[in-house]
Amino acid sequence: MATPTAGMLSKVPAVTLGFWVIKGLATTLGETGGDALSMQMGLGYAVSTLVFLALFAATLTIQLRADRFQPLAYWSVVVATTTVGTTASDFFDRTLGLGYVVSSAVLFFAVVAILGLWVWTRGRIAVDQITDRRDEAFYWLTILVSNTLGTALGDFVADDAGLGFGGAALVFAGLLALVAGAHYLTRLPSALLFWTAYVLTRPLGATLGDTLTKPVAAGGLALGQMESSLVMAVAIILGVSAMAWLSRRRIRN
Repeated sequence: MATPTAGMLSKVPAVTLGFWVIKGLATTLGETGGDALSMQMGLGYAVSTLVFLALFAATLTIQLRADRFQPLAYWSVVVATTTVGTTASDFFDRTLGLGYVVSSAVLFFAVVAILGLWVWTRGRIAVDQITDRRDEAFYWLTILVSNTLGTALGDFVADDAGLGFGGAALVFAGLLALVAGAHYLTRLPSALLFWTAYVLTRPLGATLGDTLTKPVAAGGLALGQMESSLVMAVAIILGVSAMAWLSRRRIRN
């Protein structure tokens, strides 16, 4: 059982509804932001991935140096992983020609392997109580790979399965509803449900991001990638600020 001190020193936020809302916004920003750099600005998938990996390294360094949960640092790393996930997945699928099925399968087994190594090394998988540097390393590695997996899954359902962006969004929203139901109605391990939901929120955000920015002829709304990214970024900042204010208010009361 986590002690009160461990809870205070945790490097990650509690898993609440607000957490999932901001995670969804971050994944949508990852899609629109990744496409803005790789496609709208013409840098390509490989160069864009390197740029976002540098952003990930910079934000992760700040996060690792913190001695407790810092909202801005934490969510900056999450956004960085979603942008890396977008361009890296597109690089695997399109530039290297692996296709959505192969890359999804490889990334799925990579996530399973990381979680298995986490259990074997640490004896458990932490979700919202990260107080140890080794747990934190596994945590962020799982997030990085799972966000890349989620991008490939979203593209597979939207493109290869022929459901389009709207149809794919409904599929992943339905799967997330099933995971939420399992959380309340079953005794399945919370860590399993958390990481399942974490993977599924990525393709949901990716398909919503594509719905905003893709041409009308392709099933999108043809909104600008830069403009959509800015709106998502502002929404994340407002959401994180609101959660921090509510947390401080609960502590005072």
